[in-house]
Amino acid sequence: MDTPIYYAKTEFIETDTGNKVSRRATIAGPQNIILGGKTIISNGAIIRGDLKRTGPGHAVVISLGRYCLVGEGCVMRPPYKTYRGNFNYYPMKIGDHVHIGANTVVEAATIGNHVVIGKNCVIGKFTIIKDCARIADNTIVPPNTVIPALALFSGSPGRFVEDLPESTQEIVEAHTKHYYTRFQPIER
Repeated sequence: MDTPIYYAKTEFIETDTGNKVSRRATIAGPQNIILGGKTIISNGAIIRGDLKRTGPGHAVVISLGRYCLVGEGCVMRPPYKTYRGNFNYYPMKIGDHVHIGANTVVEAATIGNHVVIGKNCVIGKFTIIKDCARIADNTIVPPNTVIPALALFSGSPGRFVEDLPESTQEIVEAHTKHYYTRFQPIER
């Protein structure tokens, strides 16, 4: 078994569904954010649930699935556009077993299941990342990009590099569950 990743119990809020949210994270508009369970939101992460569409019936702004790992200093904000003079935000949906590296900015429309996004990335507005894709560290994905399933993207701008193995789903799922298990409170 790998060494545990310790955190101060007082530094994190743990929910009934096993989500662990750093007290040093900024969660704006929490009533508009859904966490699927067993999700870790690290120090300095910023999740903007307060940026929502005007009008009724648009409550959920950002939804994260189970076993999502949001790295330190990440910024997650819903994508927006101006259409016929009306400025609006659109919801962001993130699947299960998604690992977002430190200091990454995400404005995607959809991120599938079993996706790994490296550190220091920029995921442009309305990007769609399909299941089991991987974004290398320091990649800039232009707005409206569709990243296919089982693809590795890298560079600035992000481009297709290679196909990922069929086992990517199992590898990523094992990684996120293992990380969550190793993430242990230390009493102070």
